[in-house]
Amino acid sequence: MHIAEIFLKDWRNIAEIKFFPDVATNIFLGQNAQGKTNILEAINFASLLRSRAGKEAELIRWGEKSALARIKFFKADISHELAIEISHTQRRRILLDANPIRPRELVGKLNSVLFSPEDLFLFKGSPMGRRKFLDAQISQASSLYFFNLLKYNRIIEQRNILLKKIRDRFAKENELELWDEQLALIAEQILIKRLKSVETLNLLANSMHQKISARKEDLSIVYEMHGLESQENIAEKFLNLLRAKRVDDIRNGSTGKGPHKDDLKFFINGRELKIFGSQGQLRTAALALKLSELQFLKSETGEYPLLLLDDVMSELDAERREMLLEFLRREKIQTLITATDRAYFPPQSFGKFFLINAGRLTE
Repeated sequence: MHIAEIFLKDWRNIAEIKFFPDVATNIFLGQNAQGKTNILEAINFASLLRSRAGKEAELIRWGEKSALARIKFFKADISHELAIEISHTQRRRILLDANPIRPRELVGKLNSVLFSPEDLFLFKGSPMGRRKFLDAQISQASSLYFFNLLKYNRIIEQRNILLKKIRDRFAKENELELWDEQLALIAEQILIKRLKSVETLNLLANSMHQKISARKEDLSIVYEMHGLESQENIAEKFLNLLRAKRVDDIRNGSTGKGPHKDDLKFFINGRELKIFGSQGQLRTAALALKLSELQFLKSETGEYPLLLLDDVMSELDAERREMLLEFLRREKIQTLITATDRAYFPPQSFGKFFLINAGRLTE
């Protein structure tokens, strides 16, 4: 998979740019707040419809009515064109090869992995961040998983509304039974896919981590189910758990157990990284995890996704930077990198360099 052309109009601070990325490495140089990250964000948004903006409308350049991202890319050697338009006054429009598609049909079309400085805090951040990390990777590889996740979240939302009504005596407790049965079935499908994916990701991440650490350390990933201890008969056990926790759920007005509360735990040589990991170990583990994401998506889809590196070169020491760049060259992964300093990269010819200043791009 690779991008052949990117066109952005009124996206964040970018008035209009059009460029043709190299099939290998692309480096965007510039000082902070000039628009480097906005380019990567547009690609990542086209992959997952996720943005660091609080509201989608914040992606639109100040004073303009709409923003447009148009990306021409090749997937399995077949050419596609994806266009996403965001407006202050109308619904978001998504076109794939000039045909309108729904948001749930977009995920998995243009696969990407984003690595930013925030990922260095993945291990010590909230469980929600780790669930989002896992869900994003599986969703890009499996449209069925993404659909099940949307369905699960809708059921949770409806169940929570009903719990509040029961608490306030506007509904009866037995009305929960139908929702609980549906929730248990869909939760089982989500958990089976998550557990299988974590098993694969665990092997890939440990293999990569051993290479980075010169085989001094083992990295392991454990999926922690919130409320369930066994991986057998998940639907039945989860339904029983929901019934057992009804009194608590009604009192709290929310569903306290389930995949939406699960977590990932990371260990280095058997010691939990979140608690005992040094800064060096956290950086090594984060890099290994991101590179294993690439391999995970390749194992699931047959080709590498795009890699987006947002200002992480300054966070890695020279040895890790060299290892990362060598890996990218060897595996021929199309990569877009933002940085403030040319010195982070080899002096010899190395991909395409772009300069960005106040939203204007020059090669």
